[in-house]
Amino acid sequence: MRVFACPQCRQLVDFEATRCLNCSTAVAYDPRERTVVRAGVPCANAGIAACNWLAPAPGALCASCRLTRTRPADGDLAGLAAFALVEAAKRRLLFGLAELELPLRSWTDGPGGLGFDFLSSAGEPVTTGHADGIVTIDLAEADPVHRERMRVQLGEPYRTLEGHLRHEVGHWYQSVLIADGSPEQEACRRIFGDERADYQAAMDRHYAAGPPPDWRDRFVSAYASMHPWEDWAETFAHWLHVNDALQTAAAWGVRVDGPAEGIGERAPLHSDPPDAHGDITELLDAWIPLTLALNAVNRSMGVEDLYPFVLAPPVQRKLTFVDQLARAAAVA
Repeated sequence: MRVFACPQCRQLVDFEATRCLNCSTAVAYDPRERTVVRAGVPCANAGIAACNWLAPAPGALCASCRLTRTRPADGDLAGLAAFALVEAAKRRLLFGLAELELPLRSWTDGPGGLGFDFLSSAGEPVTTGHADGIVTIDLAEADPVHRERMRVQLGEPYRTLEGHLRHEVGHWYQSVLIADGSPEQEACRRIFGDERADYQAAMDRHYAAGPPPDWRDRFVSAYASMHPWEDWAETFAHWLHVNDALQTAAAWGVRVDGPAEGIGERAPLHSDPPDAHGDITELLDAWIPLTLALNAVNRSMGVEDLYPFVLAPPVQRKLTFVDQLARAAAVA
């Protein structure tokens, strides 16, 4: 994510800011300009979802909140608290999609458009997933204790609200970026596998036997090995991770010159993140050394790696395919 400045005093303000901490100017995020501005017409969800985006008219929802199809009832205080956290993650997701100039069509524009159902599993089961453009998120995922318990139970190295949203929206973008019967669909099947394979059988097999022993050589995550649909969604989510994190690094001037030892010709250890969306080779050349440095810092603090992934050559080819499709579909 880019950094933002107060429109009055030019001091740093957060993406979620509603007031400058330096000069007390009321601020808001303008989704049309993609920057923080002086506060104007607030979103109708400013209170209930802590939304700081501007709305097109008084009493209206902002561009992010209009994408939410279902939310907790007004009397569900626990659900609404979780809802605000999920909405905050969604706003960051949408910012990243806009920065990459990806096409986005709302569920309000007709069947197949993107929408979000944020449901509480406190009373009945909720399955996080995607179907026909609608992303469903179990609000229990907003609870860090629940999320960590599920992460450990499923043997995942990483589990966040942002990760869930990026994965599920990746399912939607597969249908947006790849038309049925197109050359892109055939190429996708060659790279990721045939998505027509029985999903239920693949899921049963995955949870009964686990991923194949060599999954790290071919997939970005163990879950990606379950079915071609999940491989695409995990790879797309990872592509978003890389782009957003590198944009943040560039905005903050974070670069890695590399250690004095251990530098080989085939594996340069310097990173100079581009300040604009570069091609995938440029991105990965900056990304991999940066993650090595960040992991080394984490280990020095006695905590787990910030980036617990290895991008094997087949995974890099999948990321390249996603990147090429996204570039071709980008809208100015």
